[in-house]
Amino acid sequence: MKSQDIVLLLKLASLSHQERGVPFFLESKWEDWDPQESYESGYPSLRLINDHSGEMLADLRSNKKTIEDTILAQYSVRALADSTGISKSEVSLALQRSYEAGLAKPDRINRIPRVNANALSEFIIYGLKYVFPVKPAEITRGIATAWAAPVLQGQVMSAGELVPVWPDARGHTRGQAITPLFKSVPYAVRLDPRLYSMLALTDAVRIGQSRERKIAIENISAMLKDA
Repeated sequence: MKSQDIVLLLKLASLSHQERGVPFFLESKWEDWDPQESYESGYPSLRLINDHSGEMLADLRSNKKTIEDTILAQYSVRALADSTGISKSEVSLALQRSYEAGLAKPDRINRIPRVNANALSEFIIYGLKYVFPVKPAEITRGIATAWAAPVLQGQVMSAGELVPVWPDARGHTRGQAITPLFKSVPYAVRLDPRLYSMLALTDAVRIGQSRERKIAIENISAMLKDA
């Protein structure tokens, strides 16, 4: 497996949440950057369609088939590439590797890729920090991750130490650089708050001490349970 496979699998989990209307408690305040920069060029996520295109959604509601087609389109190789920043060829290869590893499988009805949530959760908890290790590096400006991200706000006390961040010139947080699982992560999380939360929790599992890891594992397990 490659690290971008995990990003793609978490994106599939996020799309599943959005497709089925799973509630998300950070929907209104999850950015660690200027809100107007949250949506860049590329394929719109379901959140963008649902929250920022009222007229489009009204039209879709009048046509069930159009709704289904729009949802299914989010899972195409092109859409997944546009929403994650991973190239189309790498998306295809990542899906193939994930199928072979049992971390994803095609839907029996429409053949769109579905994440194996139990297997992915198990891999994140027990294997991720060994397969894709990372350590805090230089001080930089970026997007808060791990226990510093909104998803763990109020659950873990930082005691004033420098927080972990994904390096990004437009991020609002200054801290120690954490190399993201894939270079496009700062772009991908701008499009999808659920993906941001899942990737931040994944980092907390990768780099956290026992307390941070325990809380992160509880959170990511709960999120993936609904995927």
